[in-house]
Amino acid sequence: MDQVTLGMVLEARERLKNVVRRTDLVPSKILSNEKREVYLKTECLQHTGSFKVRGAYNKISQLSPDELKCGVIASSAGNHAQGVALAAQTFGVKATIVMPEGAPLAKVAATRGYGAEVVLSGAVYDDAYAKAMAIQKETGATFVHPFNDPLVIAGQGSVGLEIMDEMPDLNAVVVPVGGGGLISGVAIAVKLLHPQVKVIGVQASGAPSMLTSLREEKITSLASANTIADGIAVKTPGDLTYDICRKYVDEIVTVDDDEIAAAILTLLEKCKIVAEGAGAVSVAAVMHGKINVEGKIACVVSGGNIDVTTLQRIMDKGLIKSGRLAKVNTVIEDRPGRLSKLLAVVSQTGANVVSIQHDRTNLDVGIGMSFLELTLETNDSDHLSRVLKQMSDNGYQILNAKSH
Repeated sequence: MDQVTLGMVLEARERLKNVVRRTDLVPSKILSNEKREVYLKTECLQHTGSFKVRGAYNKISQLSPDELKCGVIASSAGNHAQGVALAAQTFGVKATIVMPEGAPLAKVAATRGYGAEVVLSGAVYDDAYAKAMAIQKETGATFVHPFNDPLVIAGQGSVGLEIMDEMPDLNAVVVPVGGGGLISGVAIAVKLLHPQVKVIGVQASGAPSMLTSLREEKITSLASANTIADGIAVKTPGDLTYDICRKYVDEIVTVDDDEIAAAILTLLEKCKIVAEGAGAVSVAAVMHGKINVEGKIACVVSGGNIDVTTLQRIMDKGLIKSGRLAKVNTVIEDRPGRLSKLLAVVSQTGANVVSIQHDRTNLDVGIGMSFLELTLETNDSDHLSRVLKQMSDNGYQILNAKSH
């Protein structure tokens, strides 16, 4: 007998009706073309900034009075932490959250802001999970699993119901995958009501635990999980989510960190949507041709909890990936007016000089010469090529140009 049924997902939707925000399904012209219409399910605008509050609330709402007295405990890279903390606060329940030591500061602060006690332990989610289980044995608190729990999965499935209610003629839904809770719930909601709709998962190439497990036809643990998409950096999927994905998910693809960074930048700049790495992988897969589906496609942007420092780094990475930020090395004569002459040449191309490093002591250049590194903003890779050609045509030797 299935541990998660469509009936459970429908019941979860009723419990969540006055608790969560019914997030918009927003059309995106920038991601659409003549073969596809792309829509963004903006769970990044959900309470706590991600879909996780759905599953957490659904789980905690079903605890007995005795269980509530003992409190709840969870392990999380950040978004599940906030979901559990908010749900626990709603029910007046003590919440203890174990987060990886490298969890984004914004997520740690937000979790504490909802009244939860935060314990930092380990490098990734799996390490935090082990610590949480140890604390659970000591305290008797109820463990709220971030993905491998029937009630949590049912709560996440409400995302799929909302998408299909709004767009029943959808051709595919694209979902971020870490441990598999979200895609499991969405797949049950979509496939049991609209079996013709494809459900496609997306993982970071640095943490493809579910994809690896499905290919090996058994649950497989990764040696490491390294990606800027910290919310889906899971080394081992759940047995429950694995079974559901094997049964209902059509395909899982991967995107690398550069592709994720480019998607975050596109969402921010073109769609006016702030997404974290885990939330942007669905868009990254569509942008970079990883999904071969025509028609109407819904991409779940699952979270938007990203701190400003990380966002700045990712923006820079995205600019470099798209050829809009580059470092160009050259040599000029160490004489008055030579630098301004070079800058005039660059200015004629419409490029913007962000910074200049001028080194007259560099041993690799001749006496009377200076080594120069320019950081340039350009429109795209073609524009950068025109800048380099203009410099070469004016007698400047290009020693190195890094745009990727």
